[in-house]
Amino acid sequence: MFDPSTWDAPLALVVSALFVIVMLRANATYWLGRGIAAGARRTRLVRLMESRHYATGERWLNRWGAPAVSVSFLTVGIQTMVNLAAGATRMPLRRYLPAVTVGCIMWAFLYGTVGMIGFRAIGLLWARSPWWVLALALVVAAVAFAIVRKRDVARPEAVEPAAH
Repeated sequence: MFDPSTWDAPLALVVSALFVIVMLRANATYWLGRGIAAGARRTRLVRLMESRHYATGERWLNRWGAPAVSVSFLTVGIQTMVNLAAGATRMPLRRYLPAVTVGCIMWAFLYGTVGMIGFRAIGLLWARSPWWVLALALVVAAVAFAIVRKRDVARPEAVEPAAH
């Protein structure tokens, strides 16, 4: 299982490994966006660019530019779409690379420290009772669903009409 909290390594090595992993993933997403912009819009990949998360990522880029890339690494669910939008809009590498590097450093430190506490807490709870972990997951899923549902009801234009 991929659990960095079980790695027998100093924190600097764990954070460095996480940095490399997220840097590779973020740049792969950027280049996927470049590929989509270069012609993949005629394939099934176009669905990514029609998603609500992609639209949010593109709005962030249009509003804040390169700093949106860095800040996106402090979110869940938006960072991939911001990187994809950065590639699709052909953000110059001289702006993208520094921004993604800062974001990856923040992400690696966040997950290498606070994130590991979360891994350990879930592991300890699982050792006591897997049912508690499952119950907690259901509560988190229910809250997330309620938040998304409430947001969709508050903004009816965000809900797509049913196909007839």
